[in-house]
Amino acid sequence: MTHRIVIVGGGAGGLELATRLGKTLGKRGTASVTLVDANLTHIWKPLLHEVAAGSLNSSEDELNYVAQAKWNHFEFQLGRMSGLDRAAKQIQLAATLDENGLELVPARTLGYDSLVISVGSTTNDFGTLGAAQNCLFLDTRKQAERFHQQLLNHYLRAHAHHDQDSQISVAIVGAGATGVELAAELHHAAHELAAYGLDKIKPQNMRITLIEAGPRVLPALPERIGNPVHKTLEKLGVTVLTGASVSEVGPDSLMTADGKVIPASLKVWAAGIRAPAFLKDIDGLETNRINQLQVLPTLQTTRDENIFAFGDCAACPQKGTDRNVPPRAQAAHQQASLLAKSLKLRIEGKELPEYTYKDYGSLISLSKFSAVGNLMGNLTGSVMLEGWLARMFYVSLYRMHQMALYGTFKTMMLMLGSRIGRGTEPRLKLH
Repeated sequence: MTHRIVIVGGGAGGLELATRLGKTLGKRGTASVTLVDANLTHIWKPLLHEVAAGSLNSSEDELNYVAQAKWNHFEFQLGRMSGLDRAAKQIQLAATLDENGLELVPARTLGYDSLVISVGSTTNDFGTLGAAQNCLFLDTRKQAERFHQQLLNHYLRAHAHHDQDSQISVAIVGAGATGVELAAELHHAAHELAAYGLDKIKPQNMRITLIEAGPRVLPALPERIGNPVHKTLEKLGVTVLTGASVSEVGPDSLMTADGKVIPASLKVWAAGIRAPAFLKDIDGLETNRINQLQVLPTLQTTRDENIFAFGDCAACPQKGTDRNVPPRAQAAHQQASLLAKSLKLRIEGKELPEYTYKDYGSLISLSKFSAVGNLMGNLTGSVMLEGWLARMFYVSLYRMHQMALYGTFKTMMLMLGSRIGRGTEPRLKLH
């Protein structure tokens, strides 16, 4: 009987793994490979801040799962995982409904021999009063597009009513990579919107406040990266508040623990992560306090060798430390590459390799204004980058993701098409 591999979650890691396995095991008939996701299309999550600001048109950069499956010899199933039966080796998929609540795809079960869970993470609001009700989040394309539409509505309203020198205040909670990059991208969007004639809100009248509970911006990255980023943001006019923990969020403002009130018509929560709630102790699997599945260095779950987990939804021990592998895109990419080999070895009955995290550095984009980061390698050590060169390396990360999915030739064609389209499309999404 053909070995059944089911991958739940079509994010960067899950989609790369399904594509790799489809091209090898699926094409040869060694295994059947099935990818499950609740959406029909994929967009690279690190780009969501650009979707929110309107710098990126998500409909042009999305990938269709059905087409990708056809081209790469795997099957795609539309659905959201809702349960697990380890004894029967089955997952449960909830019914998929349309926007009117009508059933598109019924609830069903799906059998597996090897199950891989790569459902990513969602933002963690830490139970902060009013955050869930009054903040926008940037976990999905739909959420990013909702933010963009609300931003655009402010501009259109001011333009239609001829409100001279109207203001818009944006508060971003969390000065990690998402919060920092969104702040810079919004500053760029303010200038672009004014250039297209929506100038009743002047660029200087978009008041952006970045709020971080820790002592500095980019707390997870080296201080030598965070310091120049902080300075650049302040030069752009972004108000950066560090050591400021948000205690409550209202409809039109936020309040910090020390009683400071920050007015904001748009509020984005970008602080902290947690794995999806449905994973919490699912059918007896071991999870941690933020719902991540505990895995061994082989990426197998601690209580079931038939189930693997990787990426943000997995708590994987980092060799040589008492910490887990950080929830970063490069870790998910490395783990997907390892699992592509591991699952082949598993079918052959061979011993599985262990994962060792390799830190290749960090890059932070500050829109068109700058980029900052460091690259790490065996030959070069740690090299600090800033400005145009750092920006080019940042862009190359997305191209590498595309190459993993499409191959070199198709990626080159996408790059060419993008360059040609620049002259016929607005620099910012205006709808």
